[in-house]
Amino acid sequence: MASEREVSRMIKQGFLSSDPTLSFNLPSSTTPPRMKMVSNNGRSNRSLNNLSPPYTTTPVYPENQTQTLIQIMSEEPNHQSKISKIMKEFEDLNCYGRGDVRLTVIGKDGHAQISMDVHKRVLLEKSGFFRDSLKGRDQGVVVQSVEISDCDDVEVYLETLVLMYSHDLKRRLMDEDVSKVLAFLKVSADIMFETGIVSCLECLEAMPWSEDEEEKVVTQLGQLQLCDLAAEVLQRVSSEPSTSTRANDIFLRLLSGVMQAKDDKARREMRTLISRFFRENSSDHGRLDVSKDSLYSLCYRCLSSLTLCLSEVTGIDDCRVDRGVLMAQVAQEAENMRWIVDILIDRKIGDEFVKLWADQKELALLHSRIPTMYRHEISKITAQLCIAIGRGHILVPKDCRFSLLSTWLEALYEDFAWMTRSCRSVDKKLVEDGLSQTILTLPLLQQQTILLTWFDRFLSKGDDCPNIQKAFEVWWRRAFIRQHAAEQDNSHLQITVCDHPN
Repeated sequence: MASEREVSRMIKQGFLSSDPTLSFNLPSSTTPPRMKMVSNNGRSNRSLNNLSPPYTTTPVYPENQTQTLIQIMSEEPNHQSKISKIMKEFEDLNCYGRGDVRLTVIGKDGHAQISMDVHKRVLLEKSGFFRDSLKGRDQGVVVQSVEISDCDDVEVYLETLVLMYSHDLKRRLMDEDVSKVLAFLKVSADIMFETGIVSCLECLEAMPWSEDEEEKVVTQLGQLQLCDLAAEVLQRVSSEPSTSTRANDIFLRLLSGVMQAKDDKARREMRTLISRFFRENSSDHGRLDVSKDSLYSLCYRCLSSLTLCLSEVTGIDDCRVDRGVLMAQVAQEAENMRWIVDILIDRKIGDEFVKLWADQKELALLHSRIPTMYRHEISKITAQLCIAIGRGHILVPKDCRFSLLSTWLEALYEDFAWMTRSCRSVDKKLVEDGLSQTILTLPLLQQQTILLTWFDRFLSKGDDCPNIQKAFEVWWRRAFIRQHAAEQDNSHLQITVCDHPN
């Protein structure tokens, strides 16, 4: 009963219409709000100053749907609260007295209708939409009411109209989030509220955005087609073409910075971050394009540093301090090299590096003169290449594959125990499988040479040697069980041609 009395009281005061059956046609989603005017001439005996109350709200429902007023009230308490807040702001800003135009805003699908008394002078001054629509109606005609329909959000539309009365729009918008400012911007663009458009854009340009909000900003500004007005806002997420062409130089600087980093933890974090950038760019078909030459220039730099460090190590005495410092540099340069090689493999341009690494005879010789505990980081590069070749991620000629193993396989054997036992990141089985598959891509006689040497070594070293028994078995079956010699095939397809009488 209390709810019924509340409804009756609001009907008497004009907050609700007693006729909840009004309906409106569904507009196209691409059309702007429509305006309809009802006007009296100057001889009308009806005074606009007698419009009462200052605003009313009327819920409107689709056809063939009925609801009681109690249901209306239970479903729209927040709506009434928002409208009251908007009206309170309007009263605070209004310095013109009683309005001379009753403005009615109607939502899409006919779900809401709000009316309020506004001032024609404000509409004409602030909105190009109203200036164009009310043009020629000033002489002898008093506009009594204006109806705007097909609005996406009635409350936001009404609140934007109230913003026309604000003398400091930018300060007023500081209290709003990005989504609300975008909503104001859309309505301001609909009604050509120039000051509102500029203020919203200035606010968006200065506000921080989350990634989700960024998508909304870019999408809506694109839809509104504000052209040069939105350019400063979009500078945050876009750049001139000349900037994108510098991506190679920027990434080269970032890669070089990580490789020369002094702090180990920071180097690891940034290396992971930049590697993710490369992967995301590749998967999303991004515009980032770091040149092949730039990446290989880093490889040559690492090779020069490794050769220099190993040369210094072999040339000094047993001073542990100096050797320890040098070997830390060796480990870092080897780690840098593996990182760049990973990028080359991901980008499918690692074939040239296989030949480059296979040609490092001097480095391999220096490597053999250094204790295993210091040098095993370098052998990880060979293991990395064997894994990539074994998986088909790098395709190089057989001479290049054999040269790689001829140069570095002995070093990989020697360092295998240290490499797999001291480094959690090294997967022993993965290395063994990669090495096996790489060997099995060679001609049969080369397989035989490598695998017979491995056989003797494995019997001597056991687990300290990579177990490539599966490759040995495959070679044995290829060599002595399966015969794939080029013999004449007696099962050729035979074709017989017959002539048939007509």
